[in-house]
Amino acid sequence: MENGNDIINRIKYLIAEMGGRQAQFAKKVDINPSNLSKYLKGRLPVSDSLINKIVVNMGVSKQWLETGDDLPFAKQPLARTLTVEAGAMSRHAHRGTPVYDIDVTAGSLPRARMFTDELIIGRIDLPHLSPDNRIVRVSGDSMEPVIHAGDLLAVRELSSLNTIIWGEIYVVTLDDYRMVKYLRRHENPAMVILRSENTNYDDIDIARDEIRDLMFVQHIIHIATRM
Repeated sequence: MENGNDIINRIKYLIAEMGGRQAQFAKKVDINPSNLSKYLKGRLPVSDSLINKIVVNMGVSKQWLETGDDLPFAKQPLARTLTVEAGAMSRHAHRGTPVYDIDVTAGSLPRARMFTDELIIGRIDLPHLSPDNRIVRVSGDSMEPVIHAGDLLAVRELSSLNTIIWGEIYVVTLDDYRMVKYLRRHENPAMVILRSENTNYDDIDIARDEIRDLMFVQHIIHIATRM
């Protein structure tokens, strides 16, 4: 089993996936909220009982929780695919998840200028979408058939590059360009592997310190068009 702090970081990730509510997480995994707080602060050591409760009640991969290998939800990908009608985006809505006039696989617009209000072109209001996400466009065929050119991605910005969920899809920002790829563990801890879904594209090995920003792909949004 890995260092307890690494496991706690993965538990914090799961809590964030539930909206950041510790009380809700404690109820779902059947532990005392006060004890959960102590675990998160390092006042209680990570126990086999805690791990087993999370695995059973959350459907989480035990291998991922203990070591960081595998996927957190081995039988269901974290990136959920949604299909919406072409008119789902409203240019006049005041609620919902903002849609930005940005193609995250084109250009090198600095992060500070990407998510400004003047780039919002509408909002999509769906139960599965969080207002805290940001919706952007994607182009290219490197992630087909999972992601098609013209799809929208609901992404969540990460405050830290230290916790990577291996095997999941991210928007990866480097100095000169951005890509949408699976992140895979490299045998060299200082490196990561960027993998495409389309097998016509080779893996790309890059140093971790070349990554400037990561955005986790929460939802893939297909736009349905009627012929």
